[in-house]
Amino acid sequence: MRSITMDSPIVAINEGKIRGKLSKDHDGGKFYSFLGVPFGKPPIGELRFKAPQPVESWEDVKDATKDADPCYQQFAPAPGISAGSEDCLYLNVYTKTLPSEEQKLKPVMVWFYGGAFIYGTNASTMYAPDYLITKDVVMVAMNYRIGFLGFLHLNDPSLDVPGNAGLKDQQLALKWVQRNIKHFNGDPDNVTIFGESAGSASVHYQVVSPSSEGLFHRAIMQSGSLHNPWPYCRDDGLELARLAKDDVIDEKEALEVLRSLPVAELHSYQRKFIESRGGDLGIVGPTVEYPNETAFITSPPAQIIASGRYNKVPILLGYTNREGLLFEALKRISGKTEIMEESSSNMNLESLVHPHMGLKKDDPKRKIIAKKYAEFYFQGENAKDKVMLLTDLYFFAGIFASSVHHARTSGQPVYLYRMSLDAGLNTFKLFMKMDEPGACHADDLGYLLKSFTGAEPQELGPVEEKAMRSFVEMWTNFARYGNPTPEGSSLNVTWKPFEEIEQNYLDIDKTLTLLKKPEEERVNFWREIFKLSPSTENYL
Repeated sequence: MRSITMDSPIVAINEGKIRGKLSKDHDGGKFYSFLGVPFGKPPIGELRFKAPQPVESWEDVKDATKDADPCYQQFAPAPGISAGSEDCLYLNVYTKTLPSEEQKLKPVMVWFYGGAFIYGTNASTMYAPDYLITKDVVMVAMNYRIGFLGFLHLNDPSLDVPGNAGLKDQQLALKWVQRNIKHFNGDPDNVTIFGESAGSASVHYQVVSPSSEGLFHRAIMQSGSLHNPWPYCRDDGLELARLAKDDVIDEKEALEVLRSLPVAELHSYQRKFIESRGGDLGIVGPTVEYPNETAFITSPPAQIIASGRYNKVPILLGYTNREGLLFEALKRISGKTEIMEESSSNMNLESLVHPHMGLKKDDPKRKIIAKKYAEFYFQGENAKDKVMLLTDLYFFAGIFASSVHHARTSGQPVYLYRMSLDAGLNTFKLFMKMDEPGACHADDLGYLLKSFTGAEPQELGPVEEKAMRSFVEMWTNFARYGNPTPEGSSLNVTWKPFEEIEQNYLDIDKTLTLLKKPEEERVNFWREIFKLSPSTENYL
């Protein structure tokens, strides 16, 4: 049963009725927003740290006109500034039409937010669909647990905390989509998952997880892949508990201690834990589980990808040309020396060895790699870009490796891009008031999702309008057809798939240009680096 008024639509989904609201897209067209729709039981009390459970049904009409709380988090570098709730398994749905108006099913795009697995929200003020929905897709954005609440893992099987609860939250939301998206004119047989940074790595995890088979049909990965050094973490629940109670003897007691803590106190210990590990990326997050009933992934991701035993769907992935500006921004936030002023002489290059290489701290190969870094990145032309090493180490090299492996093993098209565009919707640079040239990590988001950081222009200029339209058309074409530039596209380019031999990629700047062999000199350098360890010798 469904009923609708223009301002207050009511939709009956499998679990009960929800009331949404009318909104307007970038072109002034109408769409409907259903905000704060529950998809999982509140993961509180005994369910803290555990795999999510489906939401129970309800009798009355639920109000779905306001964003739900984000999953609980504290913001660096300001201890005590927090937001959210443990009761956070809610999602937002946006659609231009409902079945009472039209029967045609539309492509579905499910958004996974980034935030290093310790921050993030699906809020409509942060990731609004105003641009994407002009192309008549249905968009879903879910919350998933972050930090230790989403990723604590304990090795004792009897405790039933194997890890990856946050990834399982995402998966539960995808199951909700399969059950319910028809009620919003979404096609459950045409679902594209897309995300940026940790959200992009999350998308990649869904691609490699056997338990996500059939839940989606295409994948878009923006600035994050499982060949990057940070999406696979080795946190320690016992060590975390001992920050709260130093005489904790085993994991059973650790779980009792961590479950008993108020959420704000738990996060204060999480903060201390992260600081004790140097505050780097990849400290708290996904891990490889022991086999269990709720298992998401039980083998190293790179092994799964190399084997070809994953969910083979069309993939679109890429990076920004100066991803490493992210670290300059993070240092500004923390008040430390700007990374732009650093050189090989005062950077600890031995600490910047890709962790997948598995080299111990005293391995002499670390000195060899550090020397190679210094010679390649801090001499000659490359020395002009002080963040090139960090761009390549944390993002580009792994994203390129993922492109190669999927092109080799998938049998489905792989589309690779580089965003070079430096214009008025480069979200992160705007927010950080950065004037360095190039596209920073997360700068692509402003051209796809309308964000409220307080820095965006009220009206788009001609460059921004054109770039936004290009991004939106390519992303929604891919969601609709599995091809970002199908025949009949209004874009003056044909984006050819990346192949192992013919390495096509699209440069997204003020114009769109198809090129071959991205950053070839840098790829060759990383091929040489990766070959120094048997763990990574086949990465490139």
